[in-house]
Amino acid sequence: METFVLNEALKNDTIELLDFPLCKLLLMNDKQYPWFVLVPKVVGIQDIYQLDWQQQQQFLNESSMLSEVLMQVFQGKKMNVAALGNICPQLHIHHIVRYESDPAWPKPIWGVLPMVPYVEEEINTLKERLIPALAHIIEAN
Repeated sequence: METFVLNEALKNDTIELLDFPLCKLLLMNDKQYPWFVLVPKVVGIQDIYQLDWQQQQQFLNESSMLSEVLMQVFQGKKMNVAALGNICPQLHIHHIVRYESDPAWPKPIWGVLPMVPYVEEEINTLKERLIPALAHIIEAN
């Protein structure tokens, strides 16, 4: 049986935050947007339909709860959720809090501006703000 390993592209572009029952939660290393990525810890999956029924339900629960918490914590205008996978084939689902004032609004964020990485202090502040709000997801199931 193969062990789940995070794709190198995701490792290079993100900061690991924590594990939910099904998914790994990552922070995209671009401080221009509150941008998070859920990666189901299932080997060999590229698309949501490839998850079994229980995994699909668990993913939907984790994605919905994450979206709700992100909107509460960051008070955005709109939550963008997307699974593209054209460059990185491992199933990963972007959760991006959008504001009318963000640099890409109202367009998608991809390719608009180069990524601006977080500094360590910003990462720590974000974790302090977000992780306690996510405790109920971590403890689910």
